[in-house]
Amino acid sequence: MKKNIITLFLVFAVIGFAFSGIYVRADDLGAQCANITDSSSCPNATTSECKAMLQKCADYYDQQSAQLAQDLTKTSAQKNTLQNAINKLKNKISSLSNDIKQGKVMVQGLNIQISDTQVSINKTSAQIQNSQNQIANILQSVYKEDKKPEFIILLQGSLSDFFSNLAYLDNLNSQIGSLLGNTKNLKTYLQGQQVKMSDSVTQLQKTIELQKLQQQQSEEDQKQQKQYLQLTEAQYQKQQADKAAADKASAKIKAMLFTVAGVTKAPTFGEAIAIAQAVSNLVPIRPAFLLAVLSQESALGKNVGSCLLTNITTGEGKRISTGAYMPKVFKVSRDLQPFLNITASVNRDPLKSTISCDTFGSMGPAQFIPSTWALFVSRLKSKLGYTADPWVIKDSFTASALYLSDLGAGAQTATAEANAAYSYNGSGNMARVYSRSVMSRAACIQTFIDSSTMTSSCQSLILGR
Repeated sequence: MKKNIITLFLVFAVIGFAFSGIYVRADDLGAQCANITDSSSCPNATTSECKAMLQKCADYYDQQSAQLAQDLTKTSAQKNTLQNAINKLKNKISSLSNDIKQGKVMVQGLNIQISDTQVSINKTSAQIQNSQNQIANILQSVYKEDKKPEFIILLQGSLSDFFSNLAYLDNLNSQIGSLLGNTKNLKTYLQGQQVKMSDSVTQLQKTIELQKLQQQQSEEDQKQQKQYLQLTEAQYQKQQADKAAADKASAKIKAMLFTVAGVTKAPTFGEAIAIAQAVSNLVPIRPAFLLAVLSQESALGKNVGSCLLTNITTGEGKRISTGAYMPKVFKVSRDLQPFLNITASVNRDPLKSTISCDTFGSMGPAQFIPSTWALFVSRLKSKLGYTADPWVIKDSFTASALYLSDLGAGAQTATAEANAAYSYNGSGNMARVYSRSVMSRAACIQTFIDSSTMTSSCQSLILGR
């Protein structure tokens, strides 16, 4: 039992140590990659260890960049959401402001109507008072007439005149009474309207106050949303900067990986794929298509020329295998001087640098003629960080990638690649045959990259088996 417990303890200890190591390595990977990126080297590491570490760092930065791309997408969506909220609040504030202005105008209008109504009420009150005074006078006159003795009436006039006056006064009293009633009704109506308008003013003022509060709240909300947007924008800018830094570090690591992965002799098929994939990080081109062209040109670096230049003035040369004299291995006026410049720039002996025996002086795995290679010297140096060598596999792969990309292969469609292969070889029927062969090879290589399998016919085409 005790032995089992000790064994179990040791197992857990080992597991714990193993996981601890994993976590430490995971935590340290970013720091290690940063050190390698800053120093541009793998201190105290063998070539194979450096390649493995560089690949880890390349993957690390690619994952970091991909995560930051996702974060940028989310942050961009947040920015849009906040901006939409700000725009809605802006519209709401504008609408409330218009409502408040309209409410104030209505209040002003109602106050004017109330003032006008008060004038009418005052005028009507005066009319009522006047009518009441007239009625009082009439009643007083009737009362006086009623109190006169008959003999006074007879002395003052005829009896018919007396009764006529009484009838007139009575009729006038009736008319004034009717007018008084109508005037009182008018006053009551006007007072009612005035109360209603006053109530409307009160309600409008309450509405305006509420709208002002809503406007203030909306302005506060808008201010807060703008602050959030500023913070989100700052976050977005930081994420962009972080992604740019990750992409820059990734590019530098891949360039280092590319340099470490350099092969000067004919590469294995696996090495060729790795180099083509590394090149595709520098130049946007499909690795399978690039390998197909190089397979067609030099059997992936196996056939890099069978002749040597023997006279740097006349362009004469010889076959390496037999020593047979070749009167011209260059088009002297076009390619001899560029060839001498190229070999000098990479410290190669022009008389020991293999070239094709087809009078074009084609160089290295990509079989560039010297005058064409010269067109890419500065661009290659910009991509690689050093003067490219046509006989170095990775340099020639990069030159071919640039050339093919210029011919349209960067679109990475079947049509674009077929046209690029056609133009790469020249024109005419031979170029069409060349293009078809390249596309067949590219299909074989792509299948192998995707599935790690290759048919016998593809093996025969690509590997000569």
